[in-house]
Amino acid sequence: MATGKVRYWAAAKEAAGVAEETFEAATLDELMTKVTQNRAELARVVRRCSFLVDGSPVGKRDHGDVLLGDGATVEVLPPFAGG
Repeated sequence: MATGKVRYWAAAKEAAGVAEETFEAATLDELMTKVTQNRAELARVVRRCSFLVDGSPVGKRDHGDVLLGDGATVEVLPPFAGG
């Protein structure tokens, strides 16, 4: 299981109530399940988000297949105006 930090931007930051937090998870899917537990608004927002893991776009890959390494940084990016 990896540890790292997740950074929230724009609407995700507002829904999370924090700009970033540490995590312990093996995959992006596990991480999103953990961070949205008991956070209904964040769960709603992240369904529309794109993600970067250590600066690389996740794209359309299944989140269960996106492995997180120790020290990983996951960026949660809601759709921004204009794109």
